[in-house]
Amino acid sequence: MRILHTGDWHIGKLVHGLHMTEDQEYILKELIELLKIEKVDVLIIAGDVYDRSIPPTEAVELLDDVLSKVVLDLGIKVIMISGNHDSPDRLDFGSKLLRDRGLHIMGKLQKRIEPVILEDEYGEVHFYPIPFSEPAVVKALHHKEEVTNHDMAMKTVLAPITNELDQNIRNICISHAFVVGTEEPETSESERPLSIGGSEYVSAEYYHPFDYVALGHLHRPQRVSKGSIRYAGSLLKYSFSEAKQKKSVTLIELMEKGKITIDHRVLKPRRDLRVIEGELEDLMNREVYSFGNREDYIHAILTDKGTLYEPMQRLRSVYPNMLQLERVRMDLSGSDGDQVVDMKGKNPTELFLEFYQKVTGEEKPTKEALEYFSEIYEELEREERDA
Repeated sequence: MRILHTGDWHIGKLVHGLHMTEDQEYILKELIELLKIEKVDVLIIAGDVYDRSIPPTEAVELLDDVLSKVVLDLGIKVIMISGNHDSPDRLDFGSKLLRDRGLHIMGKLQKRIEPVILEDEYGEVHFYPIPFSEPAVVKALHHKEEVTNHDMAMKTVLAPITNELDQNIRNICISHAFVVGTEEPETSESERPLSIGGSEYVSAEYYHPFDYVALGHLHRPQRVSKGSIRYAGSLLKYSFSEAKQKKSVTLIELMEKGKITIDHRVLKPRRDLRVIEGELEDLMNREVYSFGNREDYIHAILTDKGTLYEPMQRLRSVYPNMLQLERVRMDLSGSDGDQVVDMKGKNPTELFLEFYQKVTGEEKPTKEALEYFSEIYEELEREERDA
């Protein structure tokens, strides 16, 4: 059985105010061609199908068009789960009607997760789709008061499955979570935190009984703990923190029990998303800009020391899809002598701690204050997902 593991399509995504739908349509056409070339039997979409819970009309139409071609025209089975950006109820709509056509959607978490059972020449393959769910949802569904974070929630969800897993059958788990092993995975700015303060992490240990684990949430293709627990990554770059990432999809060749090969296939986007750095005149020099596609989405870092006249407009005359401009700050202190705070790459908790220390003069807030901040932040995140 040939399986293509993808995730984090984020259809309807806005990047610096720019709608990415045309770029997503382009890359999804590339994906459909790859499915044909590789003679794929099953397509996995491991969550964050849309970028927000109420996607724009063109995003819904694009997904409908792609799934129709994959399922109806190519006859490829699709197994899709919801991610933290998706609305479980909306994604679930019509799932029972579509199941017989080969489109398996798991939007809402069920107390008992039944596998999607497919067959090849070696027998059955059991796919266990685990949609993203808040700990509070798992707590209520399983009536377990001790579930207070994502790790405990996933342990609760997976335990009934792994306890009854038939190890003579090939078993695949599809999950949308922040899974960590011995090392913390590489993240990017475009990944919305599942929670803050470390409570979003899930131990990779819970997934070890499966033959393969298809993960979604992190945008960089990477393995976790062992080679068979993997993030496929996003199809496109969705922030400049991802500029150096090499995007791909994961191709799995599933043979008899215990025999599996894992490979990667690169899809070429319509435009790349990249960072350029240097003095303004140098970046506008033909010998410099001719090395890359001028139509790419660009973040320019200018190293000029003096005053510049309309640098954005001038750069756009060469790079029409300039999205962001940054000046290197030569002075590391503000007008009042305070050190300038760099907000890039910091999570909400770190920013709150710095703000608290700055305002109050105290080293850190009380445990109760930090828990209160966490509750407020997570509530705002839920409201944004439902907005």
